[in-house]
Amino acid sequence: MPSPQPPRAVFAMDPVHLPLLFPPPLMARLRRTADIDTELVVRDFTDPAGAAALAQAEVLITGWGCPHLDAGVLATVPKLRAVLHAAGSVRSLVGEPLWKHGVTVSSAVTGNAVPVAEYTLAMILLAGKGAFAHRERYRRTHAGPPPAETAATGNLGRRVGVVGASRVGRRLMELLRPFDLTVLLHDPYASPAEAAALGAELLPLEDLLRRSDIVSLHAPDLPETHHMLDRARLALIRDGGVLINTARGALVDHEALTEELVSGRLRAVLDVTEPEPLPADSPLYRLPNVFLTPHIAGSLGNELERLGLIVVEEVERLATGLPPLHEVRHADLARVA
Repeated sequence: MPSPQPPRAVFAMDPVHLPLLFPPPLMARLRRTADIDTELVVRDFTDPAGAAALAQAEVLITGWGCPHLDAGVLATVPKLRAVLHAAGSVRSLVGEPLWKHGVTVSSAVTGNAVPVAEYTLAMILLAGKGAFAHRERYRRTHAGPPPAETAATGNLGRRVGVVGASRVGRRLMELLRPFDLTVLLHDPYASPAEAAALGAELLPLEDLLRRSDIVSLHAPDLPETHHMLDRARLALIRDGGVLINTARGALVDHEALTEELVSGRLRAVLDVTEPEPLPADSPLYRLPNVFLTPHIAGSLGNELERLGLIVVEEVERLATGLPPLHEVRHADLARVA
């Protein structure tokens, strides 16, 4: 019996990402499974240079910089049966016509959750040690802090509130297990038993904010989560509490948060903001109680290879008739990132 033909695939993304997503050994593995021109990377589906390959393509391997996949794209890729996204969310990528056409969609969001959770873990531990404040003091005084300034410092029994049992939230809770921390969880779709299995106590959002020393956001950006931390809810966080946001800036009322931070009542670690980037005159760039990073928590550098590996494994499954491990279902889009 002849072996099945390898699926024909085309890259569709900003080509700058390709070498890190698919370094040579991984690219060679992909070529053993798929019929793909590794020199062709489509960014414009109307460009004649890619027309012949797209007309035969069964698989699009997408990434950052890929155009929105609408009806016009579907017309140029009539044999399309799978979109394998070498990045996270597909909410803004895949249009309704592709879902209606029955195209299988897979995402490497699980792989992208790993570095976000690692970044968050690091920030929780550093915040618990008061590392950011002590660094600022050390810069000014060139001396260590007196005992009176370290009485509230330390991670023993620190209460960490995780908002959202997303892939990142779940991975974070796994990483928190070895530490002497108390983990609280808010997620409207989680049950108390599920939270307990994750090592957390399930609470309403308001109770979590009141009880937590550190609050970390991992909820999706949806209409119902827009500014979920508004002025009233931010006020529930205890004095000196820490807010960590590696999800989306729109989850927090930025004006209210800025007021809390300018007053010095709260501290924050912000990898995402609203807007992003912040205006050059934003006080958050200069506040000693704010640790601001430029959306680096997700996959960067050699971490991108993890996303490429997920895609290659999905191609291998597709080539052997197996279902994808990381399928995104249309019905789930209403509650995931």
